Amino acid sequence: TRFFSLHFLFPFILAILVVVHLIYLHIEGSNSPVGSKTPVDDVVFHVYYTSKDWYGIVVTLMLLSVIVYLMPNLLGDPENFIQANSLVTPVHIQPEWYFLFAYAILRSIPNKFGGVVSMFFSILILFFFPLLHRSWLRGLPFRPFGRMAFWSFIVNFVLLTWIGSLVVEEPFIIIGQLVALYYFF
Repeated sequence: TRFFSLHFLFPFILAILVVVHLIYLHIEGSNSPVGSKTPVDDVVFHVYYTSKDWYGIVVTLMLLSVIVYLMPNLLGDPENFIQANSLVTPVHIQPEWYFLFAYAILRSIPNKFGGVVSMFFSILILFFFPLLHRSWLRGLPFRPFGRMAFWSFIVNFVLLTWIGSLVVEEPFIIIGQLVALYYFF
């Protein structure tokens, strides 16, 4: 029941984080196109941007409604429809798609306690990323090393998610260990 309560509370936690993001956006302000903090370079508020944002929200909600109401099993896993048997462990246990990167890190360490600790820190690192950046320029156009680090993180994250969705076999174990090691360094 703890697992169910976590899944029940997660959307509310996400909504609270969105509100916190909007509060900080109101206090701190948004980026300028070049990433500087001077008011001269800021893009002034215009009704066009608000209407464009509302249009994007409405289109996204319409697409989400089509998926939810007309194709509810589109993003589901076919293994969810197999009759449960408490005497047999499933061949491949797989978490939800948004935790596959952490699951790949958990599986890459043979020690159970070390795997759990590394999985916890892999999620905790994501909360500290915004606090690590203290440059005067907020954008990446003038920081080539920052761009390379960002895209290498994205590729690493996608690889971890892909490895987490695969079965535990020999070529994927080594790849998962290397990619998990790169995730922390």
